[in-house]
Amino acid sequence: MPRLRTALVSVVVLVMTGASCSSAPRQSPALPAGGQTATPIQHLVVMFEENVSFDHYFGTYPAAANVDGQRFSPLPHTPAVDGLTPQLLTHNPNKTQPVRLGGPAQQLTCDQDHEYRAEQLAFNGGAMDKFVEHTEASSCGQPFFSAPGMVMDYYDGNSVTALWNYAQHFAMSDNSYDTTFGPSSPGALNLVSGQTHGITHEFMPGGRPFPPGDVIEDAGKGQGTLIADAQPFGDDCSDRDQVQLGGNNKNIGDLLNAHAITWGFFQGGFKPTMRKADGTAVCGAAHNVGEAVGGSGASGPLPFGVKPDYVAHHEPFQYYPSTANPHHLPPTSVGMIGRADQANHQYDLSDFWAAADAGHLPAVSYLKAPAYQDGHAQYSDPIDEQRFLVDTIDHLQHLPAWKTTAVVIAYDDSDGWYDHKASPIVSASASAQDALHGPGVCGNPATQPVTYPGRCGYGPRLPLLVVSPYARPNVVDHTTTDQTSILRFIEDNWKTGRIGDDSFDARAGSIDAMFDFSAPNQPVLMLDPETGNAA
Repeated sequence: MPRLRTALVSVVVLVMTGASCSSAPRQSPALPAGGQTATPIQHLVVMFEENVSFDHYFGTYPAAANVDGQRFSPLPHTPAVDGLTPQLLTHNPNKTQPVRLGGPAQQLTCDQDHEYRAEQLAFNGGAMDKFVEHTEASSCGQPFFSAPGMVMDYYDGNSVTALWNYAQHFAMSDNSYDTTFGPSSPGALNLVSGQTHGITHEFMPGGRPFPPGDVIEDAGKGQGTLIADAQPFGDDCSDRDQVQLGGNNKNIGDLLNAHAITWGFFQGGFKPTMRKADGTAVCGAAHNVGEAVGGSGASGPLPFGVKPDYVAHHEPFQYYPSTANPHHLPPTSVGMIGRADQANHQYDLSDFWAAADAGHLPAVSYLKAPAYQDGHAQYSDPIDEQRFLVDTIDHLQHLPAWKTTAVVIAYDDSDGWYDHKASPIVSASASAQDALHGPGVCGNPATQPVTYPGRCGYGPRLPLLVVSPYARPNVVDHTTTDQTSILRFIEDNWKTGRIGDDSFDARAGSIDAMFDFSAPNQPVLMLDPETGNAA
């Protein structure tokens, strides 16, 4: 992609000359937390988790085996989901049958293949019968659990107990999808903009060749579409292939800024542990993988290893020049969290609690767990993820602002885990990386004009839950939604307008059916982070 590499030169100069200074966005005067909202929701907290398909966590909901882990009993009249039927469990069209995962020894599993092309091949034109051939990674070494056909396997309420309890007492969707096929970075970008096109710069440290499969070039435009997990260019804590979106690309942060709405992205490990002599941030915070199930670090009885808390390609706003905080500068004060200062709305997770506990909860907050708690296979697990979810939601329910708050629990991609339901294709693509309906074809480009290549979607089905005083209790919503439905809710609730430039937000389904805005009718639900059951 020569045009993209040529354009990189001037950007490198700007970043390197600014690396040792503390230049920051111009500060604005103090602003209210949020303007007039279209619904009673004045605070939205999006907990963006990692790498789970709907069937992987909710395939047998609400029926749990109750042979290990935490016992789960559903409430009376719990609605069914579009999940794993007896036929799919015993006569599945894939090469192997789904098997239940449970107990401490099966929480840490191998990471599956969840690349853009691999997921399309697994879908096999909507037959959903080629997962073992195309997305399985059945072995990754001890002590991780692995088995042939593991890509088909699933957890139930004995492992993902808290999520099943949230679904019981609040609202869940069984018809929500990854906006496009592919891994974490595209999912993160779609969450905040509905647009993965517009890559103008590529960079590889040390002059090494840039991976050819990261970006699909848009011929003649000097731009491309990100389909892989390249890191944000210029982030001090990026250390491999990096990309940057062009200055014309907008995200929801830009729209919120234009309307003086407070917001922030808060990620575990974002705060530097030290700085080099030139001021470059070092993101050195880390935790033992599998901490909740006895992970012992690099050695000991369960050597799952150690994982850095901060994962650069999980931070979507760092890809945009307008919203990046490349040197991980801290907020100038607790009172400025969510407002314009040198942090530019990008923060450590600890800053969220500093603001929330001081009565400065932003109108819109995105929370990203430290990696060991984000649910991603091979460095996180359902039990560590549960600790993060429950600790966060329990804490939020103690805040005065809870009465006007909604928490959305969403996921960035499926990790390649099996899900039986084929997604509706609303955006076609015809690049060399597409394969859903044959070589180089995803969808029907003849009837679905391809504005930008490499954005075939919707992709795999993902969990989506709403926890709020205004959530409808024990409801399973069947509205077709995707990651940009969350974006659309923000746009509609705070009246920001749309992203534009063929963002998926314009076609996104609404999540409003998961709410009852007539009155807050949900009592608080305090759970035990260890068990996932009522505290």
